[in-house]
Amino acid sequence: MTALAQKAVEITHEVGLHARPSVKFTKLAKSFPAAIEMALAPEGPWFDAKSIVKVMAAKAPKGTVLHLRASGDEAELAVDALVALVERDFDEADAHVRTA
Repeated sequence: MTALAQKAVEITHEVGLHARPSVKFTKLAKSFPAAIEMALAPEGPWFDAKSIVKVMAAKAPKGTVLHLRASGDEAELAVDALVALVERDFDEADAHVRTA
């Protein structure tokens, strides 16, 4: 039996899924053995979440709901980790803040 996982998450990053967040997203996706797909609508079209070209081509702006699904080993862990990354604003919330 193949493990399946599916969740949706809203992009809150100010400029959406641009270059840096896309790289972080695909790098994290590639760290899991599961097959991971994403879509901008529940019915698709679905595309490979490990492909930087396809993720960047989505041009998902702030407010877009990303639909994620994974199958295979660590599918649930993969989806949960990707949702957490998006919810953490791709770890960029304080990237523009300078320290004295």
